[in-house]
Amino acid sequence: MKKHVSYLAVVLLIKLSMSSCSNSKMMEIDVFETSESGNKLQRITEFPIAENKVEVTILPQEKFQTITGFGGSFTEASAHLLNKISKENREKILEAYFGESGSRYSLTRTHINSCDFSLGNYSYAPVEDDIELNNFSIDEDADDIIPMIKQAMSISKDGFKIISSPWTAPPWMKDNNDWRGGKLLPKYYDTWALFYLKYLDAYKEQGIEIWGFTVENEPLGNDSNWESMHYTPQEMNEFVKNHLGPKLRASNHNTKILGFDQNRDEQLKKWVDVMFDDTLAKNYFDGTAVHWYASTYHHFPEALQYAHIKAPQKHLIQTEACIDAQVPRWENDVWYWSKEAKDWGWDWAPLNQKYLHPKYVPVFRYAGDIIGCLNSWVDGWIDWNMVLDTQGGPNWAKNWCIAPVIVDTDKDEVYFTPLYYTLAHFSKFIRPGAVRIGFQHTDKSLMVTAAHNPDGTIAVVIFNPDEEAKEIGLSIKDRTFSFAIRGKAIQTIVIPTGK
Repeated sequence: MKKHVSYLAVVLLIKLSMSSCSNSKMMEIDVFETSESGNKLQRITEFPIAENKVEVTILPQEKFQTITGFGGSFTEASAHLLNKISKENREKILEAYFGESGSRYSLTRTHINSCDFSLGNYSYAPVEDDIELNNFSIDEDADDIIPMIKQAMSISKDGFKIISSPWTAPPWMKDNNDWRGGKLLPKYYDTWALFYLKYLDAYKEQGIEIWGFTVENEPLGNDSNWESMHYTPQEMNEFVKNHLGPKLRASNHNTKILGFDQNRDEQLKKWVDVMFDDTLAKNYFDGTAVHWYASTYHHFPEALQYAHIKAPQKHLIQTEACIDAQVPRWENDVWYWSKEAKDWGWDWAPLNQKYLHPKYVPVFRYAGDIIGCLNSWVDGWIDWNMVLDTQGGPNWAKNWCIAPVIVDTDKDEVYFTPLYYTLAHFSKFIRPGAVRIGFQHTDKSLMVTAAHNPDGTIAVVIFNPDEEAKEIGLSIKDRTFSFAIRGKAIQTIVIPTGK
């Protein structure tokens, strides 16, 4: 047994008399933990003894961004796999993501036309030079993505928002006539803008409202390895302010437009400068979308804060993240808690950026990144695929990745990786409309964030990457709660406060 981790039954440790109540009414907080030692989003009442004490002070009077939500993505790959497993396991997975007993996902994403996590290349407008898009059809989604979304909608009590992103226009609209790379031909700007509206109408006919668009997934490209289409920030502004934005405003849709949608490094600063310094374009952009692939450990707080300051009333949403360039480890929780994972940059990053891509602990990367993003003004955080197979696909480009839930379709088995429980610490307990609030703490190795929910509860998330357990003294106003967090663990503490 590790040092400092003998256990005590201390149910009463997390109960405290409210000094402001004449009848000494007892308040109870709930502590939920996921840990290397085996807890999986478990409500705990027994805590380890710890020598080191950390004071965490919650400052509800300090208010920051309003939370839009947390969740994952509806891809053809995930939907296809759900079609291949038993009805019971399909329902189990969707309940785990969207149900009240599960993660309660509130913000999601899907792809427009195909992406690498599709079974092959396809477009909703395959007929060349169909300028008016008379042949537009979402039939490609009818057997997989749409049923997955509808079933998730039927399960979700509070509902969820959907952001839709194109990886590419149909090849016939592009200067290279290819799925990969190239640019949108200016003569098709209007047609491509009409495409978004056709998509909104078609999905609405299915009973699915799209909350927002990103203009283009990764407009800087992906080395033309799978579907992509390139924009400069000036070209994206031109498309948005003179085509997509006016058409959307003139329609009966109130759909958000998010710009950029690539890694939150120095490029983010350049893009938000162009987006929001343009007096016309900035009126059509509702915010900025970012991804996490520029580093395995650094969340670029300076760039995120710069983007917030540039457009303080606009959204700043993390729209894609995953354990990339890896094949899933089946029923091997230890690996997800070990510093063994590599990303694309381990092999392919330029030499001057290699330092940003060391090996990492998958759980640590997720927990640290979400907390770091929240503390840098990000108001929504979306994971990539919800479900993948044991190879890390299907992916027509063989760009294998890991999802929080892995399925073995041959055996009809499901594996909820530790990443699933890590994400749930945020999505389940920090709800849409919550306001991030201030905090202070006395241990630089801990990561902390806190939010005040619309129902009056306060959710505090604490991430301890160290081996040693730590005693926590959590204070809010005139109350203090004492408990402990295990080594290599994440906790969400839910504090009832009243509205």
